[in-house]
Amino acid sequence: MSDKDRSPVLASKPDASLLQFGSEAAILNALPHPVILVDQRGHIRSANDAAQSFFQASAAVLSRHPLKHFVPFGSPLLTLIDQVRDRGSSVNEYRVDIGTPRIGGERIVDIYAAPANEGAQDTVVMLQERTMADKMDRQLTHRGAARSVTGLAAMLAHEIKNPLSGIRGAAQLLEQSVDDNDRALTRLITDEADRIVKLVDRMEVFSDERPIEREPVNIHAVLEHVKRLAQSGFARDIRVLEEYDPSLPPVWANRDQLIQVFLNLVKNAAEALVDTPDGEIVLSTAFRPGVRLSVPGTRERVTLPLEFTVRDNGPGVPEEIQAHMFDPFVTTKTNGTGLGLALVAKIIGDHGGVIECDGQPRRTAFRILLPAFTEKTAD
Repeated sequence: MSDKDRSPVLASKPDASLLQFGSEAAILNALPHPVILVDQRGHIRSANDAAQSFFQASAAVLSRHPLKHFVPFGSPLLTLIDQVRDRGSSVNEYRVDIGTPRIGGERIVDIYAAPANEGAQDTVVMLQERTMADKMDRQLTHRGAARSVTGLAAMLAHEIKNPLSGIRGAAQLLEQSVDDNDRALTRLITDEADRIVKLVDRMEVFSDERPIEREPVNIHAVLEHVKRLAQSGFARDIRVLEEYDPSLPPVWANRDQLIQVFLNLVKNAAEALVDTPDGEIVLSTAFRPGVRLSVPGTRERVTLPLEFTVRDNGPGVPEEIQAHMFDPFVTTKTNGTGLGLALVAKIIGDHGGVIECDGQPRRTAFRILLPAFTEKTAD
C-alpha cells in the first residue's frame, strides 16, 4: 500500500486531535494491532497500516465511509465508542466478533477505546485480534480445562476408593499378627492408601455441579482473612502488601470458595518466593467498569467490573507451561498434584468470572475479574 493511499486521510479536515494522531504515524504504523481514529460523526479519520490491512481497505477508502460500514450491524464496537464519548474515559471489551464478508466471516478481537484527548469528541480505538485457539482457551476461565477431569474423578471415586478400603483393612489385620519389623510395612500400606484416597477426594470436587450458594461478599474481609492465615503459617517470613480500593461494592459470590481461591494463589506465590530474599506478595483490588465478557452459546454479555490481583516478585512462570497452567496435573512443584490452579479456575468459572496469569520474572500476577452484587443479580 503506497504512501499516497494513506496521506489523504491524515491530511483531510485537520484539527488538534487529528494532527496529534498524525504526528505519531510512524510509531502507529509500527504497531501490529489495528488503530483507528473515529470522529464524532462516526467516520474513520485516520488508520495505521495494521488497520488498513485488517479492514482490507486503504486509509483513503476508510475515510470516505462511516465505521459502521465496515463492521456488523449493531456491533458492540459502535456502542463502546458512544460510551467513551459519554463517560470521557476509556472502555475495554473482550472477545468481540466484528467479522463481515468483506474482512472475513469470524474476526474475534479485544477492543480498547479511549478519548483522543481531553475534551475532544474523537475516539482512538485499538483492536487486538485473537486466534480461534486463543479464544477457546480463554473463554470463561479455562472452564473446559477444569471440567476435563470430571469424568475421571467420578470413575476414580468408584473404581479406586472401594478397593483401597479393602487394601487398607487387610493391612490393618496383618498388622495385628506380624512382628515389629514387618509392622512398619503394613503401616506404610495404610498411609499410602490414605494418601491416594485424599487425592481422589480432591478430584471429586470437579464433578460437583450443584448451584453455588451466593451472597454479597466484602472482598477486603476475605483478603484480610487470607492474609492472617498466610502470615501465621506458610508466608510467615514474607511481606504481604495491600493496594485496596475501599469504595468497591460487594462481590456476588460464595465466601468460603473465595477464601479457598485466594488462599491457594497466595500459597503458590509464597512457595515461588522461597529463594527470593526480598520477596513480597501484593494483594490489590480495583474497579474496572469497562470490562465485559461474552457467554458461550448465547448473545449475552456480562459485566465483570471487580478486579482482584495476587502479585509476587518471584522468578515467574516458565513460558512453556503458561498456556496450560490452569489445566489439571500441570505443575512446576516436585511433589505437586497440579490440581490447585485447575480448582481455582473451576471456582472462578462457576462464578461467571475470569482468571488470567501474567507470569513475568519479578512480576507474576494472577488477575481475577468477577461480577459485582446488585439487586438485579440477587433476583
